[in-house]
Amino acid sequence: MFKKLFGSKSEPKEVMIKSPATGKFVDLKDVPDPTFSEKMMGEGFAVEPSEGRIVSPVKGKVSQVFPTKHAVGIKSDEGLDVLIHIGLETVALNGEGFTTHVSEGDKVNPGDLLVEFTLADIKEKAKSLITPVVFTEGEQIQDITAHAQTEVTAGETDMATVTVKG
Repeated sequence: MFKKLFGSKSEPKEVMIKSPATGKFVDLKDVPDPTFSEKMMGEGFAVEPSEGRIVSPVKGKVSQVFPTKHAVGIKSDEGLDVLIHIGLETVALNGEGFTTHVSEGDKVNPGDLLVEFTLADIKEKAKSLITPVVFTEGEQIQDITAHAQTEVTAGETDMATVTVKG
């Protein structure tokens, strides 16, 4: 009863982050864009997709679908903000080659299809296919444990365990 009256700090929660794409793991520091490699947007990892499908890496709610369809934000059920940025310098494509399958407010589970894109078009017209996944609100995070990977499978491969502050 006292907890209800005076409030209580909730316990930290762990979030398992799955790969949003099938392809090769890329360390964030190796992403050829300083916004990501210098972690200006937050901690995370990246994947170089081998197919044109991006799936949800967490269970949560879609918080943002960029009008240019090149990025999707999700708030996990544990409160972690996750941004998936498909390719580098893809905002300039103005949505060309991207098809979104979710809208803001949609509930998603790991493996649910978010966006499809034409691999060849993005490879040709953008700087890179490398797709960063970043945790944009650093103050939410208590700890991150990366899981060493090389080849990853969309919605299946465990990429990181993030402990969200209570």
